[in-house]
Amino acid sequence: MTNRRERLVRALRGEPVDAVPIWLMRQAGRHLPGYRALRERHAILDIARTPELAAEVTLEPLDRYDLDAAVVFADITLPYFGLGVDFRIDPGVGPVVERPIRRASEIERLRPFEAERSVGFVGTAIRRFRDRRPDRPIIGFAGAPFTLASYLVEGRPSRDLTETRRWLLSDERGFGRLLDRLVEATIDYLRLQAAAGADALQLFDTWAGQLSRRDFASVVLPRLVTLFDALGPLKVPTIYFSTGSSHLLDLAARGGATALGVDWRQPLGAVRRQVGPSIALQGNLDPAALTTDPATVQRLAREVLDEIPDGRGHVFNLGHGVPPDARSECVEALVEYVHTYSAERVRS
Repeated sequence: MTNRRERLVRALRGEPVDAVPIWLMRQAGRHLPGYRALRERHAILDIARTPELAAEVTLEPLDRYDLDAAVVFADITLPYFGLGVDFRIDPGVGPVVERPIRRASEIERLRPFEAERSVGFVGTAIRRFRDRRPDRPIIGFAGAPFTLASYLVEGRPSRDLTETRRWLLSDERGFGRLLDRLVEATIDYLRLQAAAGADALQLFDTWAGQLSRRDFASVVLPRLVTLFDALGPLKVPTIYFSTGSSHLLDLAARGGATALGVDWRQPLGAVRRQVGPSIALQGNLDPAALTTDPATVQRLAREVLDEIPDGRGHVFNLGHGVPPDARSECVEALVEYVHTYSAERVRS
């Protein structure tokens, strides 16, 4: 069997592998008993800021399932600490920013960002994991600048992003200045994770799908190019993931990431034809499958795998995070099936 780090990195770079690698967004979290027990005693941000606890949560899914990679336990809002943003995470709501930023003049409230000083604990958690599980790669991640900006502007999660889109449409240059500040912070944050030993880096753009093609192309895409260009010298594979963004995937593929994460709304084969062979794809089983039964999971996983018959340039994942009510037997069946079925196809 190929070294797991080699399997993941080769897949992200579109090179042949012995089996399609699999990891799951939010694999370290809500459906696992160890994490639930920890959350009864600690707030999510406290766990993320305590390397020993973050490493413990990162390790739990690998102790239960034969996953090909870990993903460091963190939260996309952590850079807010270094930017001087007063925020909290309310259960059932998400990030809540006390003083939203809604015009260019308010951007100066943000402090200069220094990753090691403000979020160095994430790097420590990565190193703790690598000390304990050197046999598995670990993926670092950050929130994409647009998604981070949306929370800063809206003040809390919003499906419509009314305030964000109002600012973007009425003052594109001013909104772009906010994105530029967040691009700088995100580059520094991801460099810290790579230096700590992250084997790949993922950028989560949860709310990009709310944008039109025009706004994504003119405002977001140039910043993605800047960000991924800056990460290029690290020689670490990168993944760009967005949701509800089928209308943007051909544009997103031009952002410079090594791989494109895809949600469950469009078959991977159609995405491959749309974006071409030069970018790897990650995804894209419907997360709800993990709440069904093992036989259903295997059937649906086969459909996803068959979308890329040769398996090249494919990292298996969900189209979003593991749901809280996922069944452990479904996760176990999924991981085993992806490995066995894809390995058979490679050999045939």
